[in-house]
Amino acid sequence: MRIDVISAVPKILESPLGESILKRAREKGLAEIAIHDLRDYAEGNYRQLDDKPFGGGAGMVLKPEPVFKCINALLKARSYDEIIYLTPQGSKFNQKKANQLSLKENIMIICGHYKGLDQRVIDKFVTCELSIGDYVITGGEGAAIVVIDAVVRLIPGVLGDSESALTDSFQTDSGFDAPVYTRPAEYEGLKVPEVLLNGNHKEIAEWRAKMGEEKFGKVKNSTSKDTAAKDTAAKDTAAKDTAAKDKTSKGSAAKDT
Repeated sequence: MRIDVISAVPKILESPLGESILKRAREKGLAEIAIHDLRDYAEGNYRQLDDKPFGGGAGMVLKPEPVFKCINALLKARSYDEIIYLTPQGSKFNQKKANQLSLKENIMIICGHYKGLDQRVIDKFVTCELSIGDYVITGGEGAAIVVIDAVVRLIPGVLGDSESALTDSFQTDSGFDAPVYTRPAEYEGLKVPEVLLNGNHKEIAEWRAKMGEEKFGKVKNSTSKDTAAKDTAAKDTAAKDTAAKDKTSKGSAAKDT
C-alpha cells in the first residue's frame, strides 16, 4: 500500500509516522508513506498557502492553487483508489472504514488547515470526506495519523501476531475487546480473574466475550443518556425561544392597538 499525505505543516507528521508499528511497516516494505509539503507548490516570495474567505468571515482558507498543483503532480505518477479530505464535516471514520481502506492499493490524504480548504479542490478531486469525531482540532494532521495508523496495522504482515488486529476492539461482535492482564497473577492484593489462569480455552473465550459485551453496553448506555440529555436541553431551549418570541409578538400587538 502507498499513502500520500498532503500537508501545510508536514513536520507534525514526521515523528508519529516514523515510529513503532508504522516504522516497521515501512521498513518491511508493506506500507509506503510519502509526505508532501504544500509550500513546495506555493508561489511568491512568501509561499502563501492561505487567504481570506470570499464573502467575509473569520479565519483563513487554504488556497486552491498549491493543492491543485500538488494533486496533479501526484496523479501523473499513479492513480488513486481514494482521495480523502479530513474535515469535521466528513462522514465518521470507524473500524469498518479502516478495514475497507486497508484493502486499497493507493490512497491520498489531504489535511485540512486554518478555516478549511477551498471547495473547488473538494469538488474536483476528493472522493471521500472523513471525520475522526465531532470536535475541531488545529489541522488535519492529527486526524491523518489516526487514519493511517488504523489502516496500516490491518495490512497482513504488519503486526507480529496475525490475530491481533482481528481481535481488536470494534472488530469483535460485542464492539469492545475484553480486559487484559499479564504477570504477576497478583499485585498489591489485586488478582487476575481465575478463569484466565485455568487453561480452559472455551471458558476463557466465553468470559472475554461476556466482558466485552458488558463494557460495550455500559458505554453505549452512557452515550445514549448523554444524547437524550442534549436533545432534551435543545428542546427546552427551543421552547423558551418560542415563548419569548410569542411574548414579544403579543407585546407589539398590544402597543399597536
